Amino acid sequence: MTNYDIENELRPNLSLDEKLIWTGKPKTGIIFRSSDFFLIPFSLLWGGFAIFWESTVIMTDAPFFFKLWGIPFVLVGLYITIGRFFIDAKKRANTIYGITSDRIIIKSGIFDRDIKSLNIRTLSDVTINQKTDNTGTITLGPTDSRSSMMQGIEWPGVKQTPRLEFVENVKSVYDKIIELQRQK
Repeated sequence: MTNYDIENELRPNLSLDEKLIWTGKPKTGIIFRSSDFFLIPFSLLWGGFAIFWESTVIMTDAPFFFKLWGIPFVLVGLYITIGRFFIDAKKRANTIYGITSDRIIIKSGIFDRDIKSLNIRTLSDVTINQKTDNTGTITLGPTDSRSSMMQGIEWPGVKQTPRLEFVENVKSVYDKIIELQRQK
């Protein structure tokens, strides 16, 4: 998707006098995050035990309820072991970012298009995480250890801090946000 395409997709969300200063999108494809150092071993343990439980129950004369009981645990195990990578990649492929003089717009979603609009001047924390290849992530708000451990995983009820993830030339984007925050 070119910058022109991103601008055209964001244009209906802008007011008449609002102009885009910057547009971008996250890197696409399957990406491993720092949270995967914990999540991959955990998911293998969870999924392995759930599959062991379910296969053992199926091979024995266990009650039918026990055979059903393990199915949700196997499904969760499959999601956290493999499925989450594909869901994350699909969500990032459908995500676009825009910065205007007043706000940051994040348009994302897999089935529906969610639009998050953040007032630049009222953001309490803006944090940059830059890699050696000049890509990185800008976190837009306070973070806690739980939300950083769950990066890339969509769970019902788990609130993610808004971020501009895997952005190219992340330092220049961060500098634009800080500059706009200082303006009155």
